[in-house]
Amino acid sequence: MANAGLNGAGAKGGEHMQDFYGEVIDQLLRTGILAREMKILVVCGGRRDEKVLRDKMFRDVVISNLDAPCGVNDLSPFVWSRQDAERLTFADGSFDFCLVHSGLHHCRSPHLALLEMYRVARRGLVLFEPYDNFVTRIGVRLNIGQAYEHASVVGNKFEHGGVGNSPVPNYVYRWTEREIVKTISSYAPESGTDIRFLHKMRVPWGQLRHRTNGALHTVVRLAQPALKALELCLPSQTNSFAAIVLKPELPRRLHPWLRQDGDTLRLNEQWLAARFRERSRR
Repeated sequence: MANAGLNGAGAKGGEHMQDFYGEVIDQLLRTGILAREMKILVVCGGRRDEKVLRDKMFRDVVISNLDAPCGVNDLSPFVWSRQDAERLTFADGSFDFCLVHSGLHHCRSPHLALLEMYRVARRGLVLFEPYDNFVTRIGVRLNIGQAYEHASVVGNKFEHGGVGNSPVPNYVYRWTEREIVKTISSYAPESGTDIRFLHKMRVPWGQLRHRTNGALHTVVRLAQPALKALELCLPSQTNSFAAIVLKPELPRRLHPWLRQDGDTLRLNEQWLAARFRERSRR
């Protein structure tokens, strides 16, 4: 039903979170996928997004969430908008790119929020989310990672930071690449997908430091060299990733069984007839 807690990301925190965020934005700027003059919508957004995008010199940014950050008046030149990520009020294609940083897993339906981002974007979207793999599942079993995001609620004085920015800890929905491909392909079956992935090991130092069991923090710190080696050798076993979803250029990227007729999408019956016998009608 809703978006991430505004301050919850700080509690999830970690020294590496903002580094990865900025690194990915820099890479997209270098490759021309993003440009500073583009119109950007941030969902599940807050102060971290404002800082990163301001540092990268973006100019036309709308930062949205269910609740306004403290001191919302000083977001200028950015704009604040109260939005539910699962029910955005913007028209289709209102923004060049949509962006979410560690927010979809705070939604009651992360997939619905992802598709809303896709709907309102003209060119594509960028998301940062926890990754589902063998290592992260072991981390949750060892109580290093969280199945439900208690730390975020604690970091927000037990008032919000959970599901729908409520005090109820959200389930941490961890994604795989395949889930994102299938979700986008189901929503937009007119063409193939162009989705790129970047992986990162992001140690949740913030929540580990606030655990009553201080040994967990020590153990993970001692394991840092092994975690770094894992990131280099087996990026598919890191605990977080960024997905860059690029919308296809239509009609150039249409599947061959479809054709564009003016503003209307039609079936290419000749393509299908060459591959299937028409069923007899009784």
